[in-house]
Amino acid sequence: MKSTPLGRPVAAAVLAALPLAFLSCGAPARPDIVIYGATSGGLAAAIQASRMGNSVVVLEPSRHIGGLTTGGLSWTDIGNKMIIGGISREFYQRIKKKYDDPALWTAETRDQYFARRRAGQMAKDEDAMWTFEPKVAAAVFNEMLAEAKVKVITGARLDLAPGKGVLKQDGRITALVLEDGARYEAQVFIDATYEGDLLAKSGVSYAIGREPNSKYSETWNGVQAAHFHHHQFPAGANVDPYIVPGKPESGLLPIIDPAGPGVEQSGDHRIQAYCFRMCLTDHPENRIPFAKPEGYVEQWYELLLRNYEAGERGLPWINSSMPNRKTDTNNRLGFSTDFIGQNYDYPEAGYAEREAIVARHRLYQQGLMWTLAYHSRMPEEVRSQIAKWGMTRDEFTEGGGWQGQLYIREARRMIGGFVMTQNHCQQRERVEDSVGMGAYTMDSHHVQRHVDAAGHVRNEGDVQVGGFPPEERRVGEEG
Repeated sequence: MKSTPLGRPVAAAVLAALPLAFLSCGAPARPDIVIYGATSGGLAAAIQASRMGNSVVVLEPSRHIGGLTTGGLSWTDIGNKMIIGGISREFYQRIKKKYDDPALWTAETRDQYFARRRAGQMAKDEDAMWTFEPKVAAAVFNEMLAEAKVKVITGARLDLAPGKGVLKQDGRITALVLEDGARYEAQVFIDATYEGDLLAKSGVSYAIGREPNSKYSETWNGVQAAHFHHHQFPAGANVDPYIVPGKPESGLLPIIDPAGPGVEQSGDHRIQAYCFRMCLTDHPENRIPFAKPEGYVEQWYELLLRNYEAGERGLPWINSSMPNRKTDTNNRLGFSTDFIGQNYDYPEAGYAEREAIVARHRLYQQGLMWTLAYHSRMPEEVRSQIAKWGMTRDEFTEGGGWQGQLYIREARRMIGGFVMTQNHCQQRERVEDSVGMGAYTMDSHHVQRHVDAAGHVRNEGDVQVGGFPPEERRVGEEG
């Protein structure tokens, strides 16, 4: 965990600025609001602010807009649909209107899709639709941005060099400065990125990693090695963690932390694993078969192979159905798409190092899919089911079906005047000045893979605790 000094208290990652003149050469008139990050949250803020009469500029460091919403996470995780309103619900209502057009159904009919979907998430007669193809989500966002006359500038990277990036006066931001020297001033700055670079550059306090349970009087924070929960190597499988089975002197296989797991309930620097939320298809005309990637590292998958040789027979993914025979594919079982323990440096890294981490995650996941589909040590019943799937030709075309947006489940977490904890989620503590609502379980993916006292490999960090009603949330929370 790391925290940085707080220059002055702020109530949110919305940073007020002094009214100075806009100085960028050739730049448009100084906007009221600059939003750093074209994630779904950033775009929603921009659209709403523009509708309220503000001039807005959105700066996105990558070439992608929409974040995970247009980057593969198309199965909306919903705890209670009734609390989704505002711009968010409008987005989903527009998604539904798109799919009300029969012309959009190119690989199946609307009725066929709803007949094969997992039950419980939505019905055909709702006013909104919660599942969608990435390209349709992108189209909806583009329409909403155009209607609101919001300008989005991609490839606009904040200068992360020491002493650069943010100009301040009397504890307030006066301007942010990009790598190319472009300077943006505004009345208000919003950091809507997953990484929190503007937040950090502005001197706002933040945390990375897990706090000890003692810090906020919690029970589900910190190291949780005593609780196996989900996505674990099967009990009794006793998967060997060593390069030569039974010989610790041969060394540990890759992706196992020799320092783990740590003292139970203690805090550490570890963060929950990242992955790509793949958009797959089994439609022959749209399918790109999984290919063995250049740089494939077979030893990365030795634990996977040993797990199946020990008796695992499940498919290591959650393959949620999207329209037109596509999926949103997520992590499942003890060894899957989550590249556990390989992201610790990401939150504080520079652009080049982050790109290398993203590329390594992509290599891992590409190699994983090839291994599952074609490796001779995989059970035939698993290979045959995986091999009928592949990447989609009409999504993420610049990457051969692979998106650029990694699932950054967490990075920096702001420490504001209010910190949301387990006690608020379980309503042991209440707030009286809420500004929004959220409904879901307390949910963390694994953060490390380690060797237990018996000499077997285990995952640690998964927490899935629910059973509580929607929670009101304040500005300035950390959750």
